[in-house]
Amino acid sequence: MSGVTGKRVAVLVEKFYEDLELWYPVYRLREAGCDVKIVGPKAGETFASKHGYPAKSDVAAADVKAEDFDAVIIPGGYSPDHMRRTPAMIKLVADAAQLGKVVAAICHGPWMLCSARCIKGRNITGFFAIRDDVENAGGVWQDGPCVRDGNLVTSRTPEDLPAFMQGILATLAEQG
Repeated sequence: MSGVTGKRVAVLVEKFYEDLELWYPVYRLREAGCDVKIVGPKAGETFASKHGYPAKSDVAAADVKAEDFDAVIIPGGYSPDHMRRTPAMIKLVADAAQLGKVVAAICHGPWMLCSARCIKGRNITGFFAIRDDVENAGGVWQDGPCVRDGNLVTSRTPEDLPAFMQGILATLAEQG
């Protein structure tokens, strides 16, 4: 896809991630010509998904900075609850959002946006069960397959992955 070739993307990982919500973006972005790194709490650590499929982190969150990437993607499952226990992962998301980088979260991923304190007054969606968390963090809840608000891209469930990826790719391309 023109406009995204060579873009640098961090996909966050922690245990119990939703398989499709990590791997679909990783492979789709690599297919589009992006340089994708899987970022976890520690480099080289292997994380099990909700369904047992492993993902190995390329780099530790503490060893990168938001300026290293054009986008940060947060898959769902139960991994965001574990991600937000690592200050370096929260800092990466918060800094990326503050710098206007593309920050995308699906399913329970907006929990990280809540912890990064970057959604006040912003339109956000996610898995229906985290609506209270989003609203309590100041987000404006929207129910749709993909909600884009500036540099933030959010979606609800694995069924929304095609719309989520279209939103991510369009936002990346628009950022030049």
